[in-house]
Amino acid sequence: MHVQIVLFDGFDPLDVIAPFEVPHGGRTATGGAVSVALVCAEGPREVVGGTGGLTLRASAALDPERPGCVLVPGASGRVGEPGEVPGEEDADDLVPVRLGRALTTRLPELMRTAMAHPEVTVATVCGGSALLAMAGLLEGRHATTHHLGMDLLDATGAHAVPARVVDDGDLVSGAGVTSGLDLALHLLDREIGPRVAHAVEELLAHERRGIVWRATGPRPASF
Repeated sequence: MHVQIVLFDGFDPLDVIAPFEVPHGGRTATGGAVSVALVCAEGPREVVGGTGGLTLRASAALDPERPGCVLVPGASGRVGEPGEVPGEEDADDLVPVRLGRALTTRLPELMRTAMAHPEVTVATVCGGSALLAMAGLLEGRHATTHHLGMDLLDATGAHAVPARVVDDGDLVSGAGVTSGLDLALHLLDREIGPRVAHAVEELLAHERRGIVWRATGPRPASF
């Protein structure tokens, strides 16, 4: 299983680093059957994150047709007040602005290709699903995101689910920032197996939280 983690200007570092650690540990636990790379729509470059200017290097261009997983993080910054219309000098650190700028790159086009590929699973952490929703790529799909972005998913035609991890087949999404660990461990469990996932979970001293939501089983009665 090869995991490509996408970087874009203003990305949230924890959305990237937490999921990176899991397949990196999986590589050791499987003798190389799992691999992970930081990629970018524009190709190899230094990419500045949205938290304190932390910079990571994308080592390759995103390949949307490479079998495996493509993971899209969210952006880091201010959420902004409802109805806020910031001046240009104040807009740089707003999460919606940073996500909007990512939409002006080749990333939406590449993600559309990835989502259409039968051997690619697309994963998102936090605002990553909001980014795909804003690009019109989540209509009719079940997904989650940070709790402040759930209305956006619904408004763009997705089915927002208030769960920590939502598994919709070839689309797997995580909620808030720290859910990236749970999402990545779920993918490792699903694609490689529970023994390897458990070994990496122990290595990271992290216990997964909550139920992975799927659109299966009987509907619950109202409480």
